[in-house]
Amino acid sequence: MATSVQISCINKDDRYNAYERITHVGGIHNNQRWKLTLNDGITGIENGTYAFYTYVNGHVRKVIVATRSGRKYLKTEADNDTPDNLLSLPECP
Repeated sequence: MATSVQISCINKDDRYNAYERITHVGGIHNNQRWKLTLNDGITGIENGTYAFYTYVNGHVRKVIVATRSGRKYLKTEADNDTPDNLLSLPECP
């Protein structure tokens, strides 16, 4: 069974393409700070290790794997209030 983990921060590179900007996701789980590369986060979802979510402006959104131009990336499920929950998160330390 997948472990439910909140993503509360990200690291971005300097690319302008939103689908290639996130390099790491992270947060605090069980009182410990954690951080994964984007590829490790994608693998964790695909193999059922993790069920990531965000909590932004009072809304919980599931994080899913999407593909654009043959490249996998993470995004939140459709949300009418905040179109890009992950990119709006603060930078991870």
